[in-house]
Amino acid sequence: MTIQTTTHLNFLGDARQALEFYQSVFGGHLVVNTYADFGMPADVPGADKVVFGLVAAENGFRVMGYDIPGQTEGSIAGGGLTRRENGTTVTDQALFVSIGSDSLDELQGYWDALVVGATIVELLAASAWSAGFGMLTDRFGVTWSFSVTA
Repeated sequence: MTIQTTTHLNFLGDARQALEFYQSVFGGHLVVNTYADFGMPADVPGADKVVFGLVAAENGFRVMGYDIPGQTEGSIAGGGLTRRENGTTVTDQALFVSIGSDSLDELQGYWDALVVGATIVELLAASAWSAGFGMLTDRFGVTWSFSVTA
């Protein structure tokens, strides 16, 4: 028996842009269904927003996203801030998305793509527990934790 978990991100209007960005970073295929696709009249505000979105890549990356109905402020729901303070990570965010690879080179490629428009929490570098660890909050407000797992 196997189990698979997929991070499902809730956005305030930017789900399509975020999912397209994540596809550009991790590859794979993108599925986007709007509220109109599922029967909402096209002239209703928000009908063009994402009710079901998925990026799935051959490398194992999967993320889902949707827009909360009636919300148009952009970015991730719940927002919050993550920062380093006195050698510790301080956050009021409910979750991070963790990316692990046995290759620092592979992580570096994803980091270099996600860092565009992002806030760096901790640079991707060797740490006491990993040959590579780093954190950033992307331009959509999602915090990513990177770690070499080997």
